[in-house]
Amino acid sequence: MPFQVLVRDETTAGDRSDAIELTFPVEQITVRELIRERVYQEVDDYNRRSTDPGATFRGLVQPTDAEKVLNGVRPRAKRAIDWKQQFEEACKAYERNRILVLVGDHQTESLEETITLTRGVEVTFLRLVLLVGG
Repeated sequence: MPFQVLVRDETTAGDRSDAIELTFPVEQITVRELIRERVYQEVDDYNRRSTDPGATFRGLVQPTDAEKVLNGVRPRAKRAIDWKQQFEEACKAYERNRILVLVGDHQTESLEETITLTRGVEVTFLRLVLLVGG
C-alpha cells in the first residue's frame, strides 16, 4: 500500500505555496529520502515541459544558472536540470539551516531522522530568508 504525504513550501516572509502530493512505497522514510523524492519529482516535471516557452522551475533550490522570474526561476539556456545536483544542493541547504523541514508540528533535526507517514501528515519546507546587512 503506498503512503502519501502533502508537501508545501513556506518562507519566513509569510509566502506559502500550494501543496503537492508525494507517494512512497513504505511507511517510514528518512528526511534525506523525502528531499530526494521531492527534488526528483520537481526536476522531472520541469524537464518534461522545459521546451515550452515560458517554462519556469519552481523547486526547493534554484539552479545555479537561473534567473528569477515572477513565479519561479527560468534557466538561462533551455536545458535539462540535473536532479542529482539539485538534490545535493538541497541537502547542503538543509544542513546549513537554510531550509527547515517540519513534519506536522515537529522540526526535523537531521537528514537521517526517520519520518512515519501517517494519514493526513503534512510536511512543510520552511525557507529561511536571509537578512541583508545582518
